[in-house]
Amino acid sequence: MPHRHASIEIGLNAVIVSVSDGTPQIVHVNDEKEADLDSLPFGPFDPIHHRTFEIGLRSWVENQTALSLGYVEQLYTFGDRGRHRVTGDEGPHVVSVGYLALTRQTAGSENTLARHNSAWRSWYDYFPWEDWRSGRPFLLDRDILPALETWASEPPMEGEPPRPLARQERVRLAFGTDATHWDEERALERFELLYEAGLLREAKRDGRPAALARDTLPFLGVSMRFDHRRVLATAISRLRGKLKYRPVIFELMPEVFTLTELQTSVEAISGRHLHKQNFRRLVENADLVEPTGSTSTATGGRPAALFRFRHQLMSERPAPGLRVGGR
Repeated sequence: MPHRHASIEIGLNAVIVSVSDGTPQIVHVNDEKEADLDSLPFGPFDPIHHRTFEIGLRSWVENQTALSLGYVEQLYTFGDRGRHRVTGDEGPHVVSVGYLALTRQTAGSENTLARHNSAWRSWYDYFPWEDWRSGRPFLLDRDILPALETWASEPPMEGEPPRPLARQERVRLAFGTDATHWDEERALERFELLYEAGLLREAKRDGRPAALARDTLPFLGVSMRFDHRRVLATAISRLRGKLKYRPVIFELMPEVFTLTELQTSVEAISGRHLHKQNFRRLVENADLVEPTGSTSTATGGRPAALFRFRHQLMSERPAPGLRVGGR
């Protein structure tokens, strides 16, 4: 039997995040071949034309969305077999390098994206169970936890890799059941558990036995092409964690803003409601912002003081983030 040689292609994925009207949004691209599935901006790394991965990423994003990226950081390398499945599973194996990009929406950006078959969309459309700003999402108790508890009580399937924690313990830690609390940074762990339990459309599309064994699947958010929803979950976990130790939230804010606007943006990313006075005390103690001396009447109520990020903080000491907590 002749020996088969696997070929590898390096892909580049971008999770482009913005906050608009209190909603965390990402750029998705509509592919003509699979118009019913959203995808992240992505393309292959071309070592002839792209000196670095990041240069290649910025080039692909600009070609596909007409956006010029500002803040960019590498997320993770995604290389599981089957992650870029196509009909017949032919072609090279695609290993993707994922990136997180933060940007501010500008006037007319929706029209620009539309001309490139792309658009902004709330990341909670893909992860509705991650939005706790108005309380505990109802689908957790209606659909997710009952299905996961049933799955966790079943013996592991043949060929399932050994894990240091049992299924029940993994569910408890990821979803904050029993005496533990919901940890917003575990977005990726929650997604991977739902995939492993066969509760997501991606799992059925990928031929996972746990999903094929189910007659019906609950609607748990909008699915995406390939493993792009997993890439997005990775970005959400990274950004939520980074909020607490780096001032990345200001990459998403306009040059001047009210403290209410800042709180709304932090809540949008973290998925949690924050106590107003506690939040303002946190911002004040961190010494992250300074007043501009101007006010805004955009809300129609009493004039609100306008602030800006205190940039000199970056040269004084390592700039902290906002250690936000729950309700």
